[in-house]
Amino acid sequence: MTSTHSAALGAKHEIELPGARIRYHETGEGPPVVFVHGLLVNANLWRAVVPPIAAAGYRCIAPDWPLGAHDIPVPEADLSPPGVADLIAAFLEKLDLTDVTLVANDTGGAITQVLLARDPARIGRVVLASVDCYDRFLPPPFDALGVLARVPGVVRAATELLKIRALQPLPIALGWVAKHPIPREVADGYLGPSRRSAAIRHDVRRFLGSARKRHTLAAARSFPRLTLPVLVVWAREEKLFPVPLAERLVAELPNATLRLVDDSYTFIPEDQPDLLSALILEFTREHAAP
Repeated sequence: MTSTHSAALGAKHEIELPGARIRYHETGEGPPVVFVHGLLVNANLWRAVVPPIAAAGYRCIAPDWPLGAHDIPVPEADLSPPGVADLIAAFLEKLDLTDVTLVANDTGGAITQVLLARDPARIGRVVLASVDCYDRFLPPPFDALGVLARVPGVVRAATELLKIRALQPLPIALGWVAKHPIPREVADGYLGPSRRSAAIRHDVRRFLGSARKRHTLAAARSFPRLTLPVLVVWAREEKLFPVPLAERLVAELPNATLRLVDDSYTFIPEDQPDLLSALILEFTREHAAP
């Protein structure tokens, strides 16, 4: 299948992990920066964020995590939030990455928090860019997806409906996650895998069936023990995750700072990629390994 990913993400690779084969893109050399996207998107979310970071001397690695916009089904994988967190940990171990800068957005931020609570050994610093947290995992109106996904045919029907461009700005679609229109070919690349493949839809249903706030609330109890640097980047106009959630994260994480971003919703990598790249570079330089 022809990749819909931007060439700016770099060369395409695949890696075998316990229960899953993961496709990822890599470009640049230097300290590793690994990206964690959210539900129903893939590594292409980072297509405009990666190039300036790679050009500044970093090894940028952007996997397609099995969250519904992946092309390789993972029927044997544990797709609960702890299971996906363990998959990320296994990925870092398999590539022998250390002192990693982990950059997460949306649902990927919830999984990253679970990972930090379970196995933070290879992570040096974290960027949480408008993410699920505390009791907003999944946030309204997307919290209904866990129930709806159990109804046969709902996931396929939803992705088929979203082929209609006029419906994509609805709140339950892309309207509350991206302030500015996502290019047609990019949106089609996000929605295409679950539209084409029953196996991918099955993966989506398995994740949605276990995406519950108990996981983020449990992860938050580990926050006082996390001393690694955390940059919290938040959209000032957030529709899904009100800014007080970002302020709470910064208050409870011992070594966290907050930067607010204008003219963006949750998908900061889509709405404000240049600014996000600059903030990541500023943060990694400030907290570089000695």
